[in-house]
Amino acid sequence: MDDIQIQGTSVPALGLGTWQLTGQSCRETVETALEMGYRHIDTAQAYGNERQVGLGIDAAAVDREDVFLTTKLDGSNRDERSVRRSTRESLNKLGTDYLDLLLIHWPNTPWMASLSETLGAMNDVVEEGLVRHIGVSNFSPSLLDRARDISSAPIFTDQVQYHPYWDQRKLLDYCRIHDVLLTAYSPLARGGVLDDPALVQIGHTKVPGTGRAPVAGSAGRRGSDSEGIQPRASGSEPGGLRFRTHRRGNGTDSGPVEGQDRRAVRSVAVAVLSGVPFRPDRYLYIGDVSVESWHV
Repeated sequence: MDDIQIQGTSVPALGLGTWQLTGQSCRETVETALEMGYRHIDTAQAYGNERQVGLGIDAAAVDREDVFLTTKLDGSNRDERSVRRSTRESLNKLGTDYLDLLLIHWPNTPWMASLSETLGAMNDVVEEGLVRHIGVSNFSPSLLDRARDISSAPIFTDQVQYHPYWDQRKLLDYCRIHDVLLTAYSPLARGGVLDDPALVQIGHTKVPGTGRAPVAGSAGRRGSDSEGIQPRASGSEPGGLRFRTHRRGNGTDSGPVEGQDRRAVRSVAVAVLSGVPFRPDRYLYIGDVSVESWHV
């Protein structure tokens, strides 16, 4: 898989999220994902599965140094003492002596510790060598800007919901200017794009002269040909890591998305994730993009 260069650090362009994964299913999913080529695993204290994630990493034939491992602070762990304590607990559960990335899961509320206190403690665990990078999740551009002003350590990423139905262009522009990674969770709208006939139709439209569906760059690559977004997929079972094969219905299975339809939606989803506003009169095709390992 491709990598993204952010603040001088190489990050795998696709990450596996582990929300709602538990027990043996979680362990097997993480192990399978790593064997498939994933090198970024994302969990959180609130998920309650850090120990299973660690076991999955340990079971895979992959060196720890080759895995970019992320976890997030729970809302109950925002004061200085709790940040330090819970970070060490996460390390113990994950079976590692360092985290590649520690995030604030959601913005601090008025009844929590201040953002300054939380970020100060996160800076401390970076200085202690327990964490290599820190970041935030679900922060608006203005709140991200405030976090960057407060923290002495660089804010590495803002992880937000980002997909064809949820435009985050203002945040994306901010991140591009300030060399902050925008990590997209639910990149295919939790399967919602697979039901969208407009996206299927656009995906079937061929790029003049190529015979191919429109695709805009490789998600995650930075530069003039892309927007530098890192999709963070989520997996619920090893077999589902390649692609969700059923569209969402109103409580019922509306049948599989097969062959050309699946590829068409995939092409459009990657293009929209790459920040290109799709119109019938505008087509960009830059290289081949494979998202066979996305699962939302």
